[in-house]
Amino acid sequence: MSSPSRLLFSPLKIGNITVQNRIVFSAHLTNFAEDFMPTDRHACYYRERARGGAGLIITEEHSVHPTDHPYEKLIHAFNPAVLPGYRRITEMVHAEGTPILAQINHNGGQSSGMFTRLPAWAPSAIADPLFREVPKAVEHEDIHQIIDGYATVAGYTKRGGFDGVELQCSHSSIVRQFLSRSTNTRTDAYGGSLENRARLLREIIGAIRVAVGRDYVLSVRLCGDELIRDGITIEEAVDLARLLERDRLIDCINTSIGTATQTLYMIEASMRIPPNYAMFIPSAIRKAVHLPVIGVGRVKDPIQAERLLAEGHADLVGIVRAQIADPEFARKARENRADDIRLCLSCNQECVGRMGLNRWLGCIETPATGREQSLGAGTLQPAKPAKRVTVIGGGPAGLKAAAVAARRGHQVTLLEKEDRLGGQVAWAVRVTARAEFGDIIRNLVHEVEQLPVGIQTGVAATPEMVLAGQPDAVIVATGSLPDRRAIPGADGPRVADATDILAGRVTPGRRVLLIDRLGFHEATSTAEFMAEQGCAVEVVTQTLYVGQDLGVTLDLENWYRQARRLGIRCTPNHSVLSIEDGVVTALHNYSGQIVRFPEVDTVVLAIHRRANCRLYTALKGQVADLHRIGDCLAPRRAHAAIIEGEKAGRAV
Repeated sequence: MSSPSRLLFSPLKIGNITVQNRIVFSAHLTNFAEDFMPTDRHACYYRERARGGAGLIITEEHSVHPTDHPYEKLIHAFNPAVLPGYRRITEMVHAEGTPILAQINHNGGQSSGMFTRLPAWAPSAIADPLFREVPKAVEHEDIHQIIDGYATVAGYTKRGGFDGVELQCSHSSIVRQFLSRSTNTRTDAYGGSLENRARLLREIIGAIRVAVGRDYVLSVRLCGDELIRDGITIEEAVDLARLLERDRLIDCINTSIGTATQTLYMIEASMRIPPNYAMFIPSAIRKAVHLPVIGVGRVKDPIQAERLLAEGHADLVGIVRAQIADPEFARKARENRADDIRLCLSCNQECVGRMGLNRWLGCIETPATGREQSLGAGTLQPAKPAKRVTVIGGGPAGLKAAAVAARRGHQVTLLEKEDRLGGQVAWAVRVTARAEFGDIIRNLVHEVEQLPVGIQTGVAATPEMVLAGQPDAVIVATGSLPDRRAIPGADGPRVADATDILAGRVTPGRRVLLIDRLGFHEATSTAEFMAEQGCAVEVVTQTLYVGQDLGVTLDLENWYRQARRLGIRCTPNHSVLSIEDGVVTALHNYSGQIVRFPEVDTVVLAIHRRANCRLYTALKGQVADLHRIGDCLAPRRAHAAIIEGEKAGRAV
């Protein structure tokens, strides 16, 4: 059968290497470093994507100078002690037949002296809006140090077995800061005209070529639009690409959008941003140069990637989160198994979000991400002996447990009380901007349907029913219930839970007050949903601002834009004390003032839930191999349900 992805799986020469397909696993942070060194965890992580068929891998950034330390787990590539780790990574990736580049960088003013006790370095003494630290404007001797650092590190990467390097000149880089008028106000040879602002980049490229020769791949990642005042524009990016091509010292141009502080939400865009949103950048650059150009921007599936190539927007496609979610993305696409790909949700909860919390990279629906050594391919052992396993609950936890247990060879039956699978996710996706979150259930249901799992919906399991089936093991994933005990009066007649609203069990009145104690999508999505139905919505929360946890998933800015369009009123710093006849009483956290909100038609609760563990409690002591997982164990977010489903499926 011929592949519908003809262009996607055609080879391409980049410098002195040939990639076998156009799928690039582009650079992104992992936080896998230990003591500033690359680790076996890095090697296993990249190997899994190479084994899964990626055409080219580009590692996360490696720092070229001691003044660069914006976050704790940055790789200090200027220390030659990186070489053993480099060799482990490159040997394991090359064993799968995949070339790999190392991204090298200096974050410049997008950094902090917190770790180094040194001033941050930047082209001009302009504080970054996120780090808020006034940097030192680098002097010429500092610039020479930076250039030497890039050349030295490029030499280390070559000795470490990499096929080339990529210069990050994009979202978080001193090079981009030199290129941008917003951060470069210099009046010497490194400021002013584009040619002057590009001087540092061109001198770095020249120094690298002296260090590694012309037969080593050199890619440059350019920002096409910073999306800020006086920032880089697509016109300047195109002019720069032409300038670099004329120098004949680079082999490839990668692309990016935004800056990693002011417009970070556009770099690692969540599902609120349309797919392909940044493709105007590689499209414009590709029309101007003959070098291979990599395009990025929320590419989720191979059909989308093939179309981008066919329409001439790029020569290669950077696909990161989709390969974080499914390391076999490329292989499945090549084998015409697109339906088997575990689609990325673009939720940012366990990948981007964990980076913001200084944790190692994960994935909400793939527990093996970041744990390849213990949960990756080849670690799932066949069941000996095979058992009769009953799983109760068809939400994310139950579906994952059923799939893993069945893959091990167990005889699995799944019981779900509703007439459909999906648990609470089925209601969350009713919000237009959150529809893609439903892919978590689509992916799990598709996986289970390919396995010998007996699925029974519309069945409310009882202890007697479960025991009558004489199972060898039972996994209880019965979810959670709203905890109306948390606020006095929360069980009143004009009060509804957020899930009641999204499920359509309750129709809210015209005036709605939503009480948020969670700080996440439960409140903001429900508020958005009701406002779109014409309700006048006010959200009151005890946190510093409404949607406080949306910041790490990069949803905050765009939700507030939508909230303002819809007229949603946000009232933070108020702890609700009671509800009575549509009147909510709260305590202002800082002044201690008691506040009574005007009477509304409906009070909606986005508050903590309680485990629905009655069935588990009834079965305890009657089933030898009994497990409870997900919200049934403790109400949390979807990633916990998936992880526990994986563990339970491996444990039975």
